[in-house]
Amino acid sequence: MNSMERVMTALSYQEPDRVPLFLNITITGAKELGMSIKEYYSSADHVVKGQLLMNKKYSNDMVTNFLYSAAEIQAWGGEVIFSEDGPPMTGEPFIKKIDDIYKMEIPNIKHTAGFLKELEIIEKLKKAVKEETPIIGAVTAPFSLPVMQMGFEKYLELIYFRKDAFHHLMKINEAFCAAWANAQLAAGATAIGYANPLASPNIIERETYISTGFEVDKRTIARIKGPVATKLASGIALPVMKDLMQTGTKAVNVSVEDDIVEVKKIADKKVTIIGNLNAVDMINWDKEKTRKEVKDLINKAAVGGGFILSDNHGEIPWQVSEDVLLAIGETIKEHGTYPI
Repeated sequence: MNSMERVMTALSYQEPDRVPLFLNITITGAKELGMSIKEYYSSADHVVKGQLLMNKKYSNDMVTNFLYSAAEIQAWGGEVIFSEDGPPMTGEPFIKKIDDIYKMEIPNIKHTAGFLKELEIIEKLKKAVKEETPIIGAVTAPFSLPVMQMGFEKYLELIYFRKDAFHHLMKINEAFCAAWANAQLAAGATAIGYANPLASPNIIERETYISTGFEVDKRTIARIKGPVATKLASGIALPVMKDLMQTGTKAVNVSVEDDIVEVKKIADKKVTIIGNLNAVDMINWDKEKTRKEVKDLINKAAVGGGFILSDNHGEIPWQVSEDVLLAIGETIKEHGTYPI
Protein backbone atom coordinates (compact mmCIF):
# COMPACT_ATOMS: atom_id res chain seq x y z
CA MET A 1 0.00 0.00 0.00
CA ASN A 2 1.07 3.59 -0.51
CA SER A 3 0.50 6.16 2.23
CA MET A 4 -2.87 7.32 0.91
CA GLU A 5 -4.21 3.77 0.73
CA ARG A 6 -2.83 3.02 4.19
CA VAL A 7 -4.42 6.08 5.78
CA MET A 8 -7.75 5.69 3.98
CA THR A 9 -7.95 2.07 5.14
CA ALA A 10 -7.37 3.16 8.75
CA LEU A 11 -10.02 5.86 8.39
CA SER A 12 -12.40 3.14 7.20
CA TYR A 13 -11.76 1.25 10.50
CA GLN A 14 -9.99 -1.59 8.73
CA GLU A 15 -6.46 -2.95 8.98
CA PRO A 16 -4.00 -1.69 6.33
CA ASP A 17 -0.63 -3.28 5.59
CA ARG A 18 0.90 -1.51 8.60
CA VAL A 19 0.02 1.14 11.17
CA PRO A 20 -0.03 4.58 9.49
CA LEU A 21 2.33 7.22 10.89
CA PHE A 22 1.56 10.93 11.16
CA LEU A 23 4.75 12.65 12.28
CA ASN A 24 3.84 16.31 12.73
CA ILE A 25 7.24 17.62 11.69
CA THR A 26 7.12 21.28 10.74
CA ILE A 27 9.93 23.48 12.11
CA THR A 28 12.23 20.43 11.93
CA GLY A 29 12.36 21.09 8.19
CA ALA A 30 14.54 24.14 8.87
CA LYS A 31 17.02 21.97 10.74
CA GLU A 32 17.05 19.44 7.90
CA LEU A 33 17.87 22.17 5.37
CA GLY A 34 20.39 23.94 7.60
CA MET A 35 18.34 27.13 7.83
CA SER A 36 16.95 29.35 10.55
CA ILE A 37 13.24 28.89 11.17
CA LYS A 38 12.49 32.37 9.86
CA GLU A 39 14.43 31.75 6.63
CA TYR A 40 12.78 28.35 6.18
CA TYR A 41 9.30 29.84 6.41
CA SER A 42 10.16 32.72 4.08
CA SER A 43 9.72 30.56 0.98
CA ALA A 44 7.12 28.02 -0.11
CA ASP A 45 9.86 26.14 -1.95
CA HIS A 46 11.84 25.70 1.28
CA VAL A 47 8.84 24.19 3.06
CA VAL A 48 7.97 21.90 0.14
CA LYS A 49 11.56 20.66 -0.04
CA GLY A 50 11.66 20.11 3.72
CA GLN A 51 8.34 18.25 3.79
CA LEU A 52 9.28 15.92 0.93
CA LEU A 53 12.70 15.23 2.42
CA MET A 54 11.26 14.43 5.87
CA ASN A 55 8.42 12.40 4.43
CA LYS A 56 10.88 9.98 2.84
CA LYS A 57 13.53 10.07 5.57
CA TYR A 58 11.19 9.37 8.48
CA SER A 59 8.71 7.02 6.73
CA ASN A 60 5.93 9.52 7.29
CA ASP A 61 2.48 8.89 5.86
CA MET A 62 1.54 12.53 5.33
CA VAL A 63 2.87 15.94 4.37
CA THR A 64 1.51 19.31 5.45
CA ASN A 65 1.40 22.93 4.38
CA PHE A 66 1.04 24.03 8.01
CA LEU A 67 3.51 26.74 8.97
CA TYR A 68 2.54 27.94 12.45
CA SER A 69 -0.69 28.81 14.27
CA ALA A 70 0.29 32.46 14.52
CA ALA A 71 -0.04 32.71 10.72
CA GLU A 72 -3.79 32.98 11.24
CA ILE A 73 -3.26 36.02 13.45
CA GLN A 74 -1.09 37.60 10.76
CA ALA A 75 -4.16 37.50 8.54
CA TRP A 76 -5.90 39.87 10.98
CA GLY A 77 -2.89 42.19 11.13
CA GLY A 78 -1.49 40.70 14.33
CA GLU A 79 2.20 40.39 15.19
CA VAL A 80 4.29 37.23 14.92
CA ILE A 81 7.50 36.69 16.88
CA PHE A 82 10.08 34.23 15.53
CA SER A 83 12.24 32.00 17.73
CA GLU A 84 15.53 30.22 17.03
CA ASP A 85 14.36 26.85 18.36
CA GLY A 86 10.57 26.84 18.52
CA PRO A 87 7.45 27.69 16.53
CA PRO A 88 6.70 31.36 15.85
CA MET A 89 4.37 32.87 18.45
CA THR A 90 1.79 35.65 18.44
CA GLY A 91 2.65 39.06 19.85
CA GLU A 92 0.22 41.32 21.68
CA PRO A 93 -3.47 40.41 21.08
CA PHE A 94 -5.01 42.67 18.46
CA ILE A 95 -8.42 42.81 20.16
CA LYS A 96 -7.72 45.33 22.92
CA LYS A 97 -11.30 45.88 24.12
CA ILE A 98 -14.31 43.60 23.89
CA ASP A 99 -16.26 46.22 21.95
CA ASP A 100 -13.56 46.06 19.23
CA ILE A 101 -15.15 42.77 18.18
CA TYR A 102 -18.04 44.63 16.58
CA LYS A 103 -15.61 46.48 14.30
CA MET A 104 -13.86 43.35 12.98
CA GLU A 105 -13.95 42.33 9.33
CA ILE A 106 -13.14 38.86 8.05
CA PRO A 107 -9.73 38.79 6.29
CA ASN A 108 -9.74 38.12 2.57
CA ILE A 109 -7.73 34.92 2.06
CA LYS A 110 -6.81 35.94 -1.50
CA HIS A 111 -5.20 39.11 -0.15
CA THR A 112 -3.29 37.47 2.72
CA ALA A 113 0.36 36.78 1.90
CA GLY A 114 0.83 34.02 4.48
CA PHE A 115 -2.24 32.15 3.30
CA LEU A 116 -1.23 32.47 -0.35
CA LYS A 117 2.12 30.92 0.58
CA GLU A 118 0.42 27.99 2.32
CA LEU A 119 -1.83 27.43 -0.69
CA GLU A 120 1.23 27.50 -2.94
CA ILE A 121 2.82 24.85 -0.71
CA ILE A 122 -0.24 22.62 -1.11
CA GLU A 123 -0.23 22.98 -4.89
CA LYS A 124 3.47 22.14 -5.14
CA LEU A 125 3.18 19.22 -2.72
CA LYS A 126 0.25 17.90 -4.75
CA LYS A 127 2.36 17.91 -7.93
CA ALA A 128 5.04 15.94 -6.10
CA VAL A 129 2.98 13.36 -4.18
CA LYS A 130 -0.07 13.23 -6.50
CA GLU A 131 -2.62 10.87 -4.90
CA GLU A 132 -0.05 8.72 -3.12
CA THR A 133 0.35 10.70 0.12
CA PRO A 134 -2.25 12.67 2.11
CA ILE A 135 -1.72 16.42 2.38
CA ILE A 136 -3.00 17.64 5.74
CA GLY A 137 -4.08 21.27 5.98
CA ALA A 138 -4.77 23.06 9.26
CA VAL A 139 -7.06 25.61 10.86
CA THR A 140 -7.60 26.86 14.39
CA ALA A 141 -11.15 26.17 15.56
CA PRO A 142 -13.34 29.29 15.96
CA PHE A 143 -13.83 28.49 19.65
CA SER A 144 -10.07 28.37 20.32
CA LEU A 145 -8.89 31.17 18.02
CA PRO A 146 -9.84 34.02 20.42
CA VAL A 147 -7.06 32.99 22.81
CA MET A 148 -4.65 34.38 20.20
CA GLN A 149 -6.97 37.19 19.11
CA MET A 150 -7.63 38.71 22.53
CA GLY A 151 -5.79 36.76 25.23
CA PHE A 152 -7.15 34.03 27.48
CA GLU A 153 -8.26 36.18 30.41
CA LYS A 154 -10.32 38.57 28.29
CA TYR A 155 -11.76 35.63 26.34
CA LEU A 156 -12.98 33.99 29.56
CA GLU A 157 -14.77 37.24 30.38
CA LEU A 158 -16.40 37.03 26.97
CA ILE A 159 -17.52 33.42 27.44
CA TYR A 160 -19.01 33.88 30.90
CA PHE A 161 -20.23 37.49 31.00
CA ARG A 162 -20.56 38.90 27.47
CA LYS A 163 -22.66 36.38 25.57
CA ASP A 164 -23.64 38.92 22.93
CA ALA A 165 -20.05 39.67 22.00
CA PHE A 166 -19.14 35.96 22.23
CA HIS A 167 -21.79 34.99 19.68
CA HIS A 168 -20.77 37.85 17.39
CA LEU A 169 -17.11 36.79 17.47
CA MET A 170 -18.04 33.15 16.86
CA LYS A 171 -20.05 34.15 13.78
CA ILE A 172 -17.00 35.96 12.37
CA ASN A 173 -14.56 33.19 13.31
CA GLU A 174 -16.77 30.42 11.94
CA ALA A 175 -16.91 32.10 8.54
CA PHE A 176 -13.14 32.74 8.60
CA CYS A 177 -12.30 29.16 9.64
CA ALA A 178 -14.57 27.53 7.04
CA ALA A 179 -13.27 29.79 4.26
CA TRP A 180 -9.62 29.06 5.11
CA ALA A 181 -10.24 25.30 5.42
CA ASN A 182 -12.12 25.15 2.13
CA ALA A 183 -9.43 27.16 0.33
CA GLN A 184 -6.87 24.56 1.39
CA LEU A 185 -9.09 21.69 0.27
CA ALA A 186 -9.68 23.40 -3.08
CA ALA A 187 -5.90 23.77 -3.51
CA GLY A 188 -5.43 20.02 -3.05
CA ALA A 189 -5.38 19.25 0.67
CA THR A 190 -6.77 15.82 1.56
CA ALA A 191 -8.08 16.68 5.01
CA ILE A 192 -8.00 19.43 7.63
CA GLY A 193 -6.48 19.32 11.10
CA TYR A 194 -8.86 21.27 13.34
CA ALA A 195 -6.91 22.60 16.33
CA ASN A 196 -9.29 23.04 19.23
CA PRO A 197 -7.50 22.90 22.61
CA LEU A 198 -10.32 24.74 24.42
CA ALA A 199 -12.62 21.77 23.83
CA SER A 200 -10.53 19.82 26.35
CA PRO A 201 -11.58 19.75 30.03
CA ASN A 202 -7.96 20.62 30.80
CA ILE A 203 -8.92 24.18 29.89
CA ILE A 204 -12.71 24.59 29.91
CA GLU A 205 -15.12 22.49 31.96
CA ARG A 206 -17.25 20.17 29.83
CA GLU A 207 -20.55 21.87 30.75
CA THR A 208 -19.29 25.20 29.43
CA TYR A 209 -17.93 23.63 26.25
CA ILE A 210 -21.27 21.93 25.57
CA SER A 211 -23.16 25.22 25.84
CA THR A 212 -20.67 27.19 23.76
CA GLY A 213 -17.90 25.61 21.68
CA PHE A 214 -19.74 22.35 20.97
CA GLU A 215 -22.41 24.14 18.94
CA VAL A 216 -19.74 26.25 17.24
CA ASP A 217 -17.83 23.10 16.23
CA LYS A 218 -20.90 21.38 14.81
CA ARG A 219 -21.76 24.39 12.67
CA THR A 220 -18.19 24.96 11.48
CA ILE A 221 -17.28 21.36 10.64
CA ALA A 222 -20.53 21.08 8.67
CA ARG A 223 -19.28 23.98 6.50
CA ILE A 224 -15.90 22.38 5.76
CA LYS A 225 -16.01 20.49 2.46
CA GLY A 226 -13.71 17.63 3.39
CA PRO A 227 -12.65 15.34 6.26
CA VAL A 228 -11.74 16.98 9.57
CA ALA A 229 -9.48 15.64 12.34
CA THR A 230 -9.88 17.34 15.72
CA LYS A 231 -6.68 18.07 17.66
CA LEU A 232 -6.79 19.15 21.31
CA ALA A 233 -3.07 20.10 21.45
CA SER A 234 -2.16 17.75 24.34
CA GLY A 235 -5.48 18.31 26.11
CA ILE A 236 -7.33 15.25 27.36
CA ALA A 237 -10.10 13.93 25.13
CA LEU A 238 -11.66 11.05 27.05
CA PRO A 239 -14.24 13.08 29.07
CA VAL A 240 -15.52 14.78 25.89
CA MET A 241 -14.91 11.95 23.43
CA LYS A 242 -18.61 11.20 22.88
CA ASP A 243 -19.27 14.91 22.41
CA LEU A 244 -16.49 15.33 19.86
CA MET A 245 -17.85 12.38 17.93
CA GLN A 246 -21.10 14.33 17.44
CA THR A 247 -19.40 17.35 15.88
CA GLY A 248 -18.83 15.65 12.52
CA THR A 249 -15.11 15.08 12.98
CA LYS A 250 -13.66 11.98 11.31
CA ALA A 251 -10.74 11.55 13.72
CA VAL A 252 -9.57 12.73 17.14
CA ASN A 253 -5.96 13.31 18.22
CA VAL A 254 -5.86 12.18 21.86
CA SER A 255 -3.57 13.07 24.75
CA VAL A 256 -0.86 10.93 26.30
CA GLU A 257 -2.86 11.42 29.51
CA ASP A 258 -5.85 9.62 27.97
CA ASP A 259 -6.28 5.88 28.39
CA ILE A 260 -6.07 5.05 24.71
CA VAL A 261 -7.66 1.63 25.22
CA GLU A 262 -10.76 3.28 26.72
CA VAL A 263 -10.75 5.97 24.04
CA LYS A 264 -10.72 3.37 21.30
CA LYS A 265 -13.60 1.47 22.92
CA ILE A 266 -15.69 4.64 22.84
CA ALA A 267 -14.64 5.42 19.26
CA ASP A 268 -15.91 1.95 18.29
CA LYS A 269 -15.37 2.32 14.54
CA LYS A 270 -17.17 5.69 14.46
CA VAL A 271 -14.08 7.90 14.48
CA THR A 272 -10.40 7.15 13.94
CA ILE A 273 -8.00 7.64 16.84
CA ILE A 274 -4.74 9.55 16.30
CA GLY A 275 -2.00 9.61 18.92
CA ASN A 276 -0.60 9.58 21.44
CA LEU A 277 3.18 9.67 21.93
CA ASN A 278 4.34 12.31 24.40
CA ALA A 279 5.79 14.98 22.11
CA VAL A 280 7.41 17.01 24.90
CA ASP A 281 8.93 14.06 26.75
CA MET A 282 10.23 12.82 23.40
CA ILE A 283 13.01 15.39 23.80
CA ASN A 284 14.52 13.13 26.48
CA TRP A 285 14.09 9.80 24.69
CA ASP A 286 16.77 7.58 23.22
CA LYS A 287 16.25 4.83 20.65
CA GLU A 288 15.48 2.17 23.25
CA LYS A 289 12.86 4.32 24.99
CA THR A 290 11.33 5.25 21.63
CA ARG A 291 10.99 1.63 20.53
CA LYS A 292 9.36 0.71 23.84
CA GLU A 293 6.81 3.54 23.65
CA VAL A 294 5.91 2.85 20.01
CA LYS A 295 5.57 -0.92 20.54
CA ASP A 296 3.39 -0.36 23.61
CA LEU A 297 1.11 2.02 21.72
CA ILE A 298 0.78 -0.36 18.78
CA ASN A 299 -0.17 -3.22 21.09
CA LYS A 300 -2.79 -1.11 22.87
CA ALA A 301 -4.45 0.67 19.99
CA ALA A 302 -3.65 -0.76 16.57
CA VAL A 303 -5.60 -4.03 16.48
CA GLY A 304 -8.67 -3.78 14.26
CA GLY A 305 -7.56 -0.62 12.45
CA GLY A 306 -9.07 2.80 13.02
CA PHE A 307 -5.75 4.03 14.42
CA ILE A 308 -3.00 6.36 13.22
CA LEU A 309 0.15 6.55 15.32
CA SER A 310 1.25 10.12 16.03
CA ASP A 311 2.29 12.48 18.79
CA ASN A 312 -0.27 13.83 21.23
CA HIS A 313 0.16 17.52 20.45
CA GLY A 314 0.30 18.17 16.73
CA GLU A 315 3.84 19.47 16.39
CA ILE A 316 7.17 17.78 17.11
CA PRO A 317 9.49 20.06 19.14
CA TRP A 318 12.71 21.31 17.55
CA GLN A 319 14.75 19.59 20.28
CA VAL A 320 13.63 16.04 19.42
CA SER A 321 16.60 14.18 17.94
CA GLU A 322 16.85 12.70 14.48
CA ASP A 323 17.57 9.30 16.06
CA VAL A 324 14.23 9.34 17.87
CA LEU A 325 12.29 10.31 14.74
CA LEU A 326 14.01 7.58 12.74
CA ALA A 327 13.36 5.00 15.49
CA ILE A 328 9.61 5.72 15.41
CA GLY A 329 9.33 4.78 11.74
CA GLU A 330 11.68 1.82 12.07
CA THR A 331 9.69 0.40 14.99
CA ILE A 332 6.39 0.73 13.15
CA LYS A 333 7.80 -1.16 10.18
CA GLU A 334 9.10 -3.89 12.47
CA HIS A 335 6.20 -4.24 14.91
CA GLY A 336 3.26 -2.45 13.27
CA THR A 337 2.64 -4.77 10.33
CA TYR A 338 -0.83 -6.31 10.27
CA PRO A 339 -2.01 -8.70 11.59
CA ILE A 340 -0.71 -7.57 14.97
